[in-house]
Amino acid sequence: MENGPRTDHVPAPGDDTAERGAAVDGGERSVFRRIGDGIGRRRAAIASNRTLDLTYRAIVGVVGTIVLVVGIIAIPYPGPGWLIVFAGLGILASEFDWAHRILHVVRGKYDTFMAWFGRQSWFVRGLGALGTAAVVVATLWVLGTFGLVGGWVGLHQPWLQSPF
Repeated sequence: MENGPRTDHVPAPGDDTAERGAAVDGGERSVFRRIGDGIGRRRAAIASNRTLDLTYRAIVGVVGTIVLVVGIIAIPYPGPGWLIVFAGLGILASEFDWAHRILHVVRGKYDTFMAWFGRQSWFVRGLGALGTAAVVVATLWVLGTFGLVGGWVGLHQPWLQSPF
């Protein structure tokens, strides 16, 4: 089912595992199970209508791609760049198997890199921080942020202006 919707989260008709799970865990988990089951039933209803299913998948694809691109742009900046990337891939993975595979691989590579980077000397980590800062400053300059802010405070220098 490479190109079809992901249905591994949709409960089978008559599946009472949610009710059995609720009896075991004291009820807290049952709220999340009921929500998940409800979402699964709605998704199955959407999947039964070809046009609606295609529209839903297109919307998920567009929203997931936008979130992914915003996350990629935000990676070098302070804040949750990688979290946004993983959220975008997660949105895409809810409907597309290829995105699910990519999410798994990217998350593993990220964890491996961060573990390696954390083991490095302060010098290497400092170079990483300086490189990140250089990317941030360069993109802010290219986007014209320095010229804009400089104009607010009465500083009009040609080198603050964006080259574009």
